[in-house]
Amino acid sequence: MIVAIDGPAGCGKSTIAKRLAKDLGFYFLNTGSFYRAITYSYISQNGDVEDKEAILECAKNIDLRIIDSLVHVDGVNVEPFLRTPQVDKYSSLVSNDPRVREIVTSLSREVAASLNVVTEGRDTTTVIFPNAEYKFYFDASCEVRAERRMKDQEGERYEDVLNAIIERDKNDREKPVGALKIASDATYIDTSNLTIEEVCDKVKAAMQIVNVAN
Repeated sequence: MIVAIDGPAGCGKSTIAKRLAKDLGFYFLNTGSFYRAITYSYISQNGDVEDKEAILECAKNIDLRIIDSLVHVDGVNVEPFLRTPQVDKYSSLVSNDPRVREIVTSLSREVAASLNVVTEGRDTTTVIFPNAEYKFYFDASCEVRAERRMKDQEGERYEDVLNAIIERDKNDREKPVGALKIASDATYIDTSNLTIEEVCDKVKAAMQIVNVAN
């Protein structure tokens, strides 16, 4: 079974997907982290973010694996480095290349082929897993998302974080391939004024799940 979640940055997708996966006993698959891992690996080598061919080669050759639900590159856990301001700034550009997206899509489907998964990203319900049994689209206001991101980025100015989110949303919605949009058969949930538990309850209610494992 595949439970797929889409939505903009900072709407709570990762946190809630992880909680749902734990509650349901499913595997958590974060497709967006694959793009971030490629971005992190590339910029760590001082790569030119405008050089699409070099980025593609990085994506082709990267040793990217999921170990204990954490992204590893060349055997090293890179999760702590995937949500820095620099990776935030460039990961959307990296994921614009259809060739890179094909690599990530294939990897995602390979991981989910024999597992029950909860997965999230930007085009998870529309492109990567269009036949997922359950689809959800999470949303939240830009201001709420900026406040949430501030908690993870100490020292950043609120205005800078807010503007970065607005710009990121624009880039994600205008992508020529894999643009952020709401699938016609997805359940829409605004997380702005909801707790993690309340969002999880809404998802479980939509899935008609009453008793789940803790």
